Amino acid sequence: MSIVLKQVFKSYENESGVYPVLKGIDLSIRQGEFVAILGKSGSGKSTLLNVMTGIDKPTSGTVQILGTDLLSLPHRKIPSWRGKNIGVIFQFFQLLPTLSLLENVMLPMDFCGMYSPKEREQRAWELLEQVEMAEHAHKMPLSVSGGQQQRVAIARALANDPYIIVADEPTGSLDSKSAESIFALFHDLVARGKTVVMVTHDTGLASQVPRTFVLTDGILVEKQVAENYALM
Repeated sequence: MSIVLKQVFKSYENESGVYPVLKGIDLSIRQGEFVAILGKSGSGKSTLLNVMTGIDKPTSGTVQILGTDLLSLPHRKIPSWRGKNIGVIFQFFQLLPTLSLLENVMLPMDFCGMYSPKEREQRAWELLEQVEMAEHAHKMPLSVSGGQQQRVAIARALANDPYIIVADEPTGSLDSKSAESIFALFHDLVARGKTVVMVTHDTGLASQVPRTFVLTDGILVEKQVAENYALM
């Protein structure tokens, strides 16, 4: 299995008490699957993504990714492990504003020591071409649109050729034509054996994914999404 979560609970504590976000999540995803996790705002989608990628730890339960028990990894080793194995596409891009778009895509390769310096630059150019951003390679993130920044964020997630791509609302900032292009890229990645997990509130996108889960109030259920499933 590529991803296995068993009885994952996650709660946060504040002045008002304990607030449960994930309530006993069980999830198994095979390598090479394309999976959508659908839910309303506040349903716990981003928290689930963070637990799945090792960005956050569950309150209880087990998280196994590519056969590795994330909870047993020393905290200091998780970022480099994630950088080599999981490409994360964040909802709000998180590009470094002081680096060019090309340098942002090269950054994960530098951080994880992947490829030679010459290969890193060549690979970054190729990835920017895939997302139709090569002509803007030397621009800074704030000089391009939000949709263009999202494309670069997707290229950066692919930098180390990871086994798993996890995307948090990956097409939310894109126009319909660009969204279709990125969605086609995800299908191509799956055809090449990558696992893609897409977190979204868009029922239209989710309906095009072979396997869909719905997250409601911290509870995850696998189902075919009904046409009248309304999201706020």
